[in-house]
Amino acid sequence: MILRLFLCVFACLHASAALATCVTVARSPLTQYAALGPLATVEQGKVRITFVGHASFEIESPEGVRAVTDYNGFVRPARMPHIVTMNNSHRTHFTELVEPEIRHVLRGWSDDGIARHNVVEKDMRVRNVPTNLREWGDRLAHGNSIFVFEAVGLCVAHISHVHHALSEDQIRELGPIDVSLVAVDGTVTMSHEELFEALDKLKPRLIIPMHMVSGSAVAHFVALAQVHYPVKRHNSDTIVVSTATLPQKPEVLFLQGY
Repeated sequence: MILRLFLCVFACLHASAALATCVTVARSPLTQYAALGPLATVEQGKVRITFVGHASFEIESPEGVRAVTDYNGFVRPARMPHIVTMNNSHRTHFTELVEPEIRHVLRGWSDDGIARHNVVEKDMRVRNVPTNLREWGDRLAHGNSIFVFEAVGLCVAHISHVHHALSEDQIRELGPIDVSLVAVDGTVTMSHEELFEALDKLKPRLIIPMHMVSGSAVAHFVALAQVHYPVKRHNSDTIVVSTATLPQKPEVLFLQGY
């Protein structure tokens, strides 16, 4: 019954699947952020996570630090971030056009070797775990990173364009994860089976999907996910979490906005 409900919902949401795929997108000059009135601050001990689109989330701490994942210049948050991460150099996951006001630009690859980041901005720490990237049938060593965002005792891992099963060393380096933001296409990133194997080892309490390339891919993910976890849908693109409010047992939560 739940699967049929999700299939109906996702069929409507993905009437135009091209909007969600990793496609070539025309670059545009830097644009101004809209002038917004003050938004509610994040309560102490909590983190606000907002799905911006595709593989981009805004993660905000109580001291007002905003980090945006897979910043690409066209799927844009409402406010200027302080930290941006770019999982890899795929067209829809990075940009060379970064506003100079952004304090930290963290790329998941390096032309000089393995990318390593460990940045602290007020009450948020951002670090990376290097992985590999497969491009057109080949594997590029260390062309990709998983970024981990730490604040108020919570660890949020952004598992975006990883193209292989995670090694035991990578699992250990990631450490305890409370929230996993995961690509669920199952084809252009790691397979669904590899993803669930990684999640079984990481044991996050909340799993939030992203990078949904088609209704059929989402339906397959949901069918497999229900074997392991409750699968739920949130009524907003934003969720505020804390160690006290996270589910006691892992569950999947789809946010609005895709």
